[in-house]
Amino acid sequence: MRTYLLVGFVVAAHWITFFHAIKVSNVSVTLACLSTTTLFTGIVEPIVMKRKFYWIEAVLGVLIIVGLLLIFEFETRYKLGIMFALTSAFLAGVFSIINKKLTPGKDAQLISFYEMLGGFIVITLYLILSSGFKIEKLSITFMDIVYLLVLGSVCTAYAFTTVIELMKKISAYVVVLSINLEPVYGVILAYFIFGSSEYMSTGFYSGALIIISCVFMYQPLMRWFHKVA
Repeated sequence: MRTYLLVGFVVAAHWITFFHAIKVSNVSVTLACLSTTTLFTGIVEPIVMKRKFYWIEAVLGVLIIVGLLLIFEFETRYKLGIMFALTSAFLAGVFSIINKKLTPGKDAQLISFYEMLGGFIVITLYLILSSGFKIEKLSITFMDIVYLLVLGSVCTAYAFTTVIELMKKISAYVVVLSINLEPVYGVILAYFIFGSSEYMSTGFYSGALIIISCVFMYQPLMRWFHKVA
């Protein structure tokens, strides 16, 4: 239980840095940088899980770095947001790998419960210590409650539990790689919802395209690698 709670602390740090990245930059930049979770997972997972390191993962990692450099070069006004998003991506990779190590033979719902509880404790303390918790902020509309219920139950609790269950069958790297499809629909939705504030430079879209392409290329490359190996 203590271990799951500690993982929840990491999850909370991931959420805090993620939302702060959106606050100081925008949705598109944050989601594009979050794709580097694949890179961090590919580096750390072989060490923690003591599995074989595949050179294809290293190549894709280098391509992701190239994509990031393009984003950095053309979107310097979002430098702070990029740094927070990269920190969030690293933390996402860390808790994904730890969960992969903890999940065999365990109840995914129980793991999620304690990790969400740990996250709740840390975020509550963070809001109190940072003076981010104010009584007037508790005054919310009915639609706010609806949105929060959808975000909390479907987009967080259900998704989190499902990911933990999947980790019993596939590697953390593949799970993270699949989750990194989020920028594809996230950036598109952000453009239609928030309009011109999400319009980025050509360099940004070039970098984001490289990062997202790595997601799609992984499985075909791994199948080819195992055939020729």
